This record gives sequence, C-alpha cells and structure tokens, in this order.
Amino acid sequence: MMQSKKIFKTGIDVGSTTVKIIVLNEKNEVVFRSYKRHKTDISGVFAEELTEISILLPNAEFLIMITGSAGMGIAERLQIPFTQEVVASIEVIKNIYPDAHTLVDLGGEDAKIVFFEEGKHPDIRMNGSCAGGTGAFIDQMADLMNFTIDNLNELALKYKKIYPVASRCGVFARTDVQNLLSRNIPLPDVCMSILQTVAIQAVTTLMRGREAKPQVLCIGGPLTFIPALRKAFADVLKLPEYQLILPENSEYFPAWGCALLADKEFQ
Repeated sequence: MMQSKKIFKTGIDVGSTTVKIIVLNEKNEVVFRSYKRHKTDISGVFAEELTEISILLPNAEFLIMITGSAGMGIAERLQIPFTQEVVASIEVIKNIYPDAHTLVDLGGEDAKIVFFEEGKHPDIRMNGSCAGGTGAFIDQMADLMNFTIDNLNELALKYKKIYPVASRCGVFARTDVQNLLSRNIPLPDVCMSILQTVAIQAVTTLMRGREAKPQVLCIGGPLTFIPALRKAFADVLKLPEYQLILPENSEYFPAWGCALLADKEFQ
C-alpha cells in the first residue's frame, strides 16, 4: 500500500537583494528556512534553494506561494500563486502576533508601516518611490565609507552626537557624509547620523498623523540585522527601545505569511 505524501506549505520572498524561504509542516511549524543574498543571480539562488528543500524533504508535496519585488515575474513564469508582501506579513500578524498595533518593515528598496486597530482593516502605508529610508540607502552609505554593515552598526552604537544627512537624494546624502568625514567628525557619529536619517525619512513619510502604538514589531533585513537602526527608530518614534520588538523570524515575515496563505490558496 502506497504511503500518502506529506504536504508542506512553502513561502518564498524574492526581494531586491535577497531570497527568503520558509517551509511549514501540517502544524505550521517551521521545518526549513533560508535567507540568501542573490547578487542579481535570482534564478540560480532560487533553483539552489528549491533543490535543497527537495533533498531535505523527499517524497513530499509542496503548496507554494511567492511574494517580493522580484517575485511576480517568477510567479508568472512558473504559474505559482503570488501575493503582495504586506498582505503576507499581515497574515503572520493575524495568526501569530494578534496583539501587535504597529508593524514597521524596512526592505532593500521600500519601507512600510501598518497600523492595526480592533474592528478595522489594517492601515497600510508604503513608500517605494526612492531609496531614501530603505536598506539600499544604508548599503550605499556603508560602501561610501568602505564599511561592512556590521562595522557601521558597531560604530553607530558608540555615537555621541547626531548630524543632519539628506536621505531623499543619494547624491546629497553622499555629499553630506563626505562633508562630515572631511571635518573629521567621529566615525560613530557619522554612522549613527546615517541610520537616524533613514528612520526620520521612513517615519515622516509614512506616519502622516498616526501614532506608533506598542506593540511595535520591527521586521525586514535592515531592522533585523542592525540593532543601531532599531535604536534610531525608537528615538524618532519617541518610544523606549524595549517597546520595539524584534519578533521571531523577523527577516522572513513575507515568506512566512506566504506559507500560511498557501494552505488557503489550495483549499
């Protein structure tokens, strides 16, 4: 008698710089997760990760949903269901973090803030018009200073003073940072000033009269991997740092949400 194949729900988030994958079992427990920079070789990394999953979970069936700024094209080519990143992240909030009131999501090329109120639809604010206030801006500034992101974060946590840096335009920001460096401003101050301007840009663009009420969940690669950036957001939001929560799988939220939604898509 043939044994029925186990079904696993798989969410894939293909962003501007990374591919994130979450695989859930029938109990919605995470059995596989992967976070890799694709360095523009999206197809290669995508294929490698799917091969690894098939080896890890042989004789299984997969319900797959995809999201991300670079995910729609893949979804169309492979005829995989697609959903928008914020919709996927909200699914995680609904299922795993129902007490959250604010979601702050910083990606490589966009920023999002979502406000939750009982009995109301989530209020979604998005900014994808420029790199200011996003992870790409931080990458550009780190490259300018010949720092890794880890270097920038470690120095920023030692800052004493914040200086203004333009974030609306990469050219102006570069000029501002170069000016600070030429004046021999301490490197920790320069690094934190860069992160502070990212927080200011994201908050001022997206809040527009709303208040970030705790619990505030921080998700996305930059907020996950740069603690000094979370500190900058806490300062700009005028909240104590402990009220900005880094949830489990914070860098995987859209992929996680896709995995949860995949079950519904195929019902």
